[in-house]
Amino acid sequence: MHKAVIIDDERLARAELKKLLQDFPEVEVIGEAGNAAEGLEKIENLSPDLIFLDIQMPGKTGFDMLTELERAPHVIFTTAYDEYALKAFEVNALDYLMKPVEPKRLADALQKVQQADEKELAATVAGINRGTLTESDQVFVKDGERCWFVKLAEVRLFESVGNYAKVFFGTNKPLILKSLNALEERLEEKTFFRANRKHIVNLRMIDKIEPYFNGGLLLELQGGEKIEVSRRQAVKFKEMMSL
Repeated sequence: MHKAVIIDDERLARAELKKLLQDFPEVEVIGEAGNAAEGLEKIENLSPDLIFLDIQMPGKTGFDMLTELERAPHVIFTTAYDEYALKAFEVNALDYLMKPVEPKRLADALQKVQQADEKELAATVAGINRGTLTESDQVFVKDGERCWFVKLAEVRLFESVGNYAKVFFGTNKPLILKSLNALEERLEEKTFFRANRKHIVNLRMIDKIEPYFNGGLLLELQGGEKIEVSRRQAVKFKEMMSL
């Protein structure tokens, strides 16, 4: 059963989608919102595992709203503007529905939700009410016009840049408005390790470990980045990795 929230500034569009969703007993609409601010509030209070999200809304767009979420539930975009289609898929959303929404396309989109769930074994949903972000959680990252949903398991490194953190995944390095300390509090310790003042590394993405100055260590990550582990953290690292 999926608990869904519909976020769209057009009341009629929300009503129409709700009506269509009555034919899908696996989806229960638990809330709706007319703009991004309301949407954030509903997501925070109701913890849905699926959102139907309009992109163009007065004030903040759907994309802007996603950047403010701590973790991203499944997202199906609904919009009248097909110029956004490519952008939405770069975001790697589950699906993209053109308005007026056709029942057949809606059925396809919900099928994708089902497949995504089976892959994740509902780990994301189970994690929604926990404070800690696990590696199966997705986060939404936006850099200029480009947007991504990133599974934390795919992030190999967070690097501090003032109040921002640079997120390294694949060949991308977008910035998010989060300090490293704030990230450290939320990330699961057994996967993400604070190597030094400036870096948090994904322990599963380490290719090589070498001794370094003053009892520290040098880690080489799968992307080729070389990260120093301070002497103090090296003691903790060795304990964790049983080196």
